[in-house]
Amino acid sequence: MIITVYIIIISYFLLGVIGFYFINRKKKSSEARKSWIKTLVYFIIINILCLSIIINPVIFRALAILIIIMGFYELFGLFRDSGYVKKGFFLISIIFLALFSILFFLFSRMEKELIFFSFVILSVFDSFSTITGQLWGRKKLFPMISPNKTMEGFIGGIMVAVISAILLRGLIEVPVIRAIALGTGIAVFAFIGDLSASYYKRKYNVKDFSTLIPEHGGFLDRFDSLIAGGAWVTLLGWIIINYPV
Repeated sequence: MIITVYIIIISYFLLGVIGFYFINRKKKSSEARKSWIKTLVYFIIINILCLSIIINPVIFRALAILIIIMGFYELFGLFRDSGYVKKGFFLISIIFLALFSILFFLFSRMEKELIFFSFVILSVFDSFSTITGQLWGRKKLFPMISPNKTMEGFIGGIMVAVISAILLRGLIEVPVIRAIALGTGIAVFAFIGDLSASYYKRKYNVKDFSTLIPEHGGFLDRFDSLIAGGAWVTLLGWIIINYPV
């Protein structure tokens, strides 16, 4: 079943490539090039994480620890580069990241099937919210925090994520209604994680956390949704799956 889902992920990515083709052909050549590099890097990251779950979840657990460490490093890096201003905001941010990181690490210790299901939903939401937003986005959701996020993109991402949760519910053997609830929760928390990271950057007036990942805004910028979505699965998702009818 997991191998079948992995093939489905590749199919999703190919659909995404088609979407980005229509998006990028309207851009300047330099901007389109950066977009294609970003897409390629994202494809590599998705495959590394997918294969780590499939081959041995211990590998994914090690990657989760790396993501957490780099997240704290980048959070502190912006605070340091700012001259250590906004100390109260930084402290609150560190506490929230610590709580989410603990939950995310516990998520990395869950059953392989649940980790894989959650990761697929996260990836689908992340990709298709971007694609639908760039293709049809009009209404800005939080222009002062993340100007590229639109209502159309959010709705598009949620719809594809929920449909995917229904189609892939066999991975975790849950009825349709629970798959919908789980998929929706993962997508919403992924969005919250992404928005929170953007808010932190805006408070320190920077575009990226770092340049460690080509054409991405750093580890936190790439994995904020994974941390938050995984934390939600640990906190509430398992109740949805296991609560008696």
